[in-house]
Amino acid sequence: MKVAIALRALANERRLQILDWLREPKKHFREQVDGDLIDDGVCGVLIAEKLGVSAPTLSEHMRVLIAAKLVRAKRIKQWTMYKRDEDAIETVKRVIQEKV
Repeated sequence: MKVAIALRALANERRLQILDWLREPKKHFREQVDGDLIDDGVCGVLIAEKLGVSAPTLSEHMRVLIAAKLVRAKRIKQWTMYKRDEDAIETVKRVIQEKV
């Protein structure tokens, strides 16, 4: 894992907010028609709505989080669902602790 890429992804308040919400999706998002909030992830439409941004703006934030391997995306029908990658996040935390 490239920690520098993850750190750049985390250097944005909105992306940190998204990661925080995705930690407990049932607490922060309403039920969705397709896909389970826990098993499949949260629909990008719900995240954009809660964050108060357009779909293209959310897509860019999610592209950065996915590139940093902090979030995984899954397609269900026409929707993209997003879920935290807990193993990758733990790796980043561990590497930061070791190096800092």
